[in-house]
Amino acid sequence: QVQLVESGGGLVQAGDSLTISCALSGRPFSNYAAGWFRQVPGKGREFVATVTRSGETPYYADSVKGRFTISKDNAKNTVYLHMNRLKPEDTADYFCAARTFFTSFEANDYEYWGQGIRVTVPS
Repeated sequence: QVQLVESGGGLVQAGDSLTISCALSGRPFSNYAAGWFRQVPGKGREFVATVTRSGETPYYADSVKGRFTISKDNAKNTVYLHMNRLKPEDTADYFCAARTFFTSFEANDYEYWGQGIRVTVPS
């Protein structure tokens, strides 16, 4: 049984940095590409970043490119989202996801999801 558990969210000030983590249990994370999505009330899940199974090749949404970094440590079965220069518009529930083999920008392509973790950046 694959399970994803996020940690590290919270309230931070605009301009600050925060790293959120997602640990996978039940299978090796090396079998899966990983993605981060975010959601605000009343809207669908928005793609943030994804990384290949090996962790070598990341892709980012334009809204976070240059500020966020996705990294994957297969030895620790964990994927991270390092967020710098946070803005109020980054406030959302952040979800990690795993997809067998290949990355995707589409939430519907992912097979496994974490429960979500809130990041709040007050204006």
